[in-house]
Amino acid sequence: MSSPSQPAHLSNHQRNTLRQIFQHPAGHNIEWRAVLSLLEAVGSAEEQHGGKVAVTIGSETEYFDPPPHKDIDTQAVVNLRRMLTKAATEPVLRIPGTKAGRPDP
Repeated sequence: MSSPSQPAHLSNHQRNTLRQIFQHPAGHNIEWRAVLSLLEAVGSAEEQHGGKVAVTIGSETEYFDPPPHKDIDTQAVVNLRRMLTKAATEPVLRIPGTKAGRPDP
């Protein structure tokens, strides 16, 4: 997924996490802390009262429950794909690994 359109502010670790999120079939070993690092680089992630994490990328905010273990589940991967793909279609934000007009997974 290396391309000139990738934001320079993403670390190699964050790029790897992004690749794991968009990998098919969905990976089962994507660590929550790695996801948070990626989300903080492309948007914001704030812990809310009650333990949920409010993630805002572009104009969309979604609430995630941190997993009970270190890895996120398949539904979280699906939600992240949708959110990151939608954000990539907004003119002010381009997320590497996503394409404008890509259908929801």
